[in-house]
Amino acid sequence: MDLPDQIGVMILPGITLFPQAMLPLYIFEPRYRKMLQAALETHRFFCVAMRRPGSAREVPEPVAGLGLIRASVGHSDGTSHIVLQGLARVRLGRATRYKPYRTHEIQPLPTTRGQGAAVEKRLAKVKELVAQRLELGLTLALPGMPKSANTKEALVKAREVLRYLDSLSDPEQVADMVACSMLQDAMHRQVVLETADLELRLRQLANCLGREIEDLNSGEAQI
Repeated sequence: MDLPDQIGVMILPGITLFPQAMLPLYIFEPRYRKMLQAALETHRFFCVAMRRPGSAREVPEPVAGLGLIRASVGHSDGTSHIVLQGLARVRLGRATRYKPYRTHEIQPLPTTRGQGAAVEKRLAKVKELVAQRLELGLTLALPGMPKSANTKEALVKAREVLRYLDSLSDPEQVADMVACSMLQDAMHRQVVLETADLELRLRQLANCLGREIEDLNSGEAQI
């Protein structure tokens, strides 16, 4: 994949873009309107980076998701609705421009596969924890899903995801899909996004899922 030397970066609080994930976005800020226009006129790429929590300025986390604009619908007021497809993890390098929108040099962050047996062991643990999470009831943190969605409908969607995970043969795809759709904590998602080694990524994912399950169980016990 040929990438430009520098690319626009959208910085959003609590948002991560994983490879293959679809992220609907409403583009309304003037700077991001300009970024979108430039991307549509050239390569159709831009990055989504999570804003570093607690930062006084708009500082991005060092690893972001590179996205391809799959669909864009412009409106008469200059705003747009778009669908961005995650393509790859990238490490943000030097900021090359701040106005009218931020651009960075980027470096792809490829996945390292590690030992097959160790990866399979971690994958099995992740699937075990996914099943436990579903038993507790899960409203999927999918972009665009209304907060008022019916709980039973959300649970059905979650179980459909679990069945789909069992059909996948690529552990990397499973890890990213689970992290994107099931981890409720934004920093947990960011940790998984930043981890290049697949075995370690699955271990981090299992740890994050485990902590969220413990928090849910603890909350239920206190009621």
